[in-house]
Amino acid sequence: MAFEYAVALTGSIATGKSTAVDILSRYGFLFIDADKIAHQILDEQQTAIAEMFGMEFIENSRVNRKALGAMVFSDPVKRKELESLLHPFIYDEIERQALIQDAAKEPYIIDIPLFFEGGRYPIERSLVVYTTKEQQLKRLMQRDGYNKEEALKRIGSQIDIDEKRERATYTVDNTGNLAQLQYECEQVKELILGDFK
Repeated sequence: MAFEYAVALTGSIATGKSTAVDILSRYGFLFIDADKIAHQILDEQQTAIAEMFGMEFIENSRVNRKALGAMVFSDPVKRKELESLLHPFIYDEIERQALIQDAAKEPYIIDIPLFFEGGRYPIERSLVVYTTKEQQLKRLMQRDGYNKEEALKRIGSQIDIDEKRERATYTVDNTGNLAQLQYECEQVKELILGDFK
């Protein structure tokens, strides 16, 4: 059965998921990366995307993710259209990889940025990487060069980080420095391993 040993890792944009993934992978957890799968499928579906939204979103036989992202973040209808196209393919690939991981009967992590928003995956346990909304906004503007309005639009397109923390099985607090994040990840590692014994 798919997802039996899975933990869904999520958070919100610019909460530090990538850094937490890096630390947890050093502790031996295997990962399935939903974003990586989504990027692969996005390029595979470039013809359909060109038909839906126009050739201006295709460059050198690849989807211009930044341009497409800017459009769908400002138009909820187009975002739904894109999700309707991509998500069945993404789900099938994640499920295929999950079945392989489940065969080992060891906990593994699926990095799904929009786990709570999508509500698609029958995964019982979730891990939220948490930071304050103020830190999230500051990090997003610094990291991606968005102005405040653009950054708030992206943050606002996701479920509030405090609500995600409430719904999570496990939380990694990323409001401090890297040493604190490593400590938090170590604590979560022990909890996860204990729960799957």
